Amino acid sequence: MKITFSIIVPIFNEKDNLPELYRRVQEVMDKTHKPWELILIDDGSSDGSSDMIRDLAKKDKRVRPVIFARNFGHQVAVTAGLDYSRGEAVVIIDADLQDPPELILEMAQKWQDGYEVVYAVRAEREGESWFKLWTASLFYRMIYRITDVKIPLDTGDFRLMDRKVVDVMNKMRERHRFLRGMSAWVGFKQIGVEYKRAARIAGETKYPFRKMLRLAINAVTGFSYFPLQVATFFGFASAGLAIIAIPVVAILRLAGTHFFEGQTTTLIFVLFLGGVQLISLGILGEYIGRLYDEAKGRPLYIVREAPEDQ
Repeated sequence: MKITFSIIVPIFNEKDNLPELYRRVQEVMDKTHKPWELILIDDGSSDGSSDMIRDLAKKDKRVRPVIFARNFGHQVAVTAGLDYSRGEAVVIIDADLQDPPELILEMAQKWQDGYEVVYAVRAEREGESWFKLWTASLFYRMIYRITDVKIPLDTGDFRLMDRKVVDVMNKMRERHRFLRGMSAWVGFKQIGVEYKRAARIAGETKYPFRKMLRLAINAVTGFSYFPLQVATFFGFASAGLAIIAIPVVAILRLAGTHFFEGQTTTLIFVLFLGGVQLISLGILGEYIGRLYDEAKGRPLYIVREAPEDQ
């Protein structure tokens, strides 16, 4: 049977959300009157989510479990869902129900109108602290300004993609993944739909500040040379400062001033240049580390259990 819609949900310790997630997805997708599948990727959960996913699969053949051997991360879990999806339209949604499954119907309508990527835009965000809102806003605007791809503001991974888009993305096997950037990079006809993001109904966020920072680094290094350009700028600025400082110091010494005597000024300049060099080396290290990871050629993920009819 040809599948029309594939719903991809990465799962990491979401046992309390799974029953409500399944109920709402089933209720929404049955309204389409089209064949659909729900792909639940267990990303190394330790709270019993794996067993619950297996139980759902036994009760409903439309539920297809993909169980990882260990935790590989959210972006890789979504990638596995894309690999195992069979639908003509593929929807990515998180398990915390902050992104409402009911919006899928509006996305599906846009897809039927001819759009190949329909992304959800967060017009409002409930239940999040001012720090989370501020850092999220800063993250999206920074990525938009400095990356080579214009990624829509205030969008997450919640989106619907046509099969042709998914097929292209499945050929992109880089390890440090930023899927919303990748879906923007491939092009095709895209449109956004606004929605109000709800508060998480249970459990804790799987994207604390540390993981958001890592995701931002992946986004910047994956789609921009801006950090390398900043290092180059600091190099030229330091060299220019030194060129200007040489005649200034010489003139002041000839004038008899004692301002630049002693080692304090020298130490300040040495520390400044040392800091610039270490920052530049760190930036280079980030890019070289990614090249090293790609050169090893390890698989993106290891599956313990998966549907046989991929």
